[in-house]
Amino acid sequence: MKRNKQNNSNKLDQEEKALLASFENNEWKSVKDLKKEKSSARKVATNTLRKDVRINIRLTSSDVASIKQIAAYEGLPYQTLIASVLHKYAAGHLL
Repeated sequence: MKRNKQNNSNKLDQEEKALLASFENNEWKSVKDLKKEKSSARKVATNTLRKDVRINIRLTSSDVASIKQIAAYEGLPYQTLIASVLHKYAAGHLL
């Protein structure tokens, strides 16, 4: 049994290993009202992901072609990729 744990933990990245260790150390606590927590999380996600403003920008055709190529490689629509990059920049993750 212990050997199986070691094989599975070797496939985990650092964050996953930390989560597993935390769980195995009984550091996780159940929430009192799971339905309420799920509902709250859904509302937050919906409000966060809602796109409620439309903008128009002008880009060079070569930039758009490059963006479309990157989006295709990532398996995303190019407008989704542009929105993601802008969101990351606005959130301070791309500087």
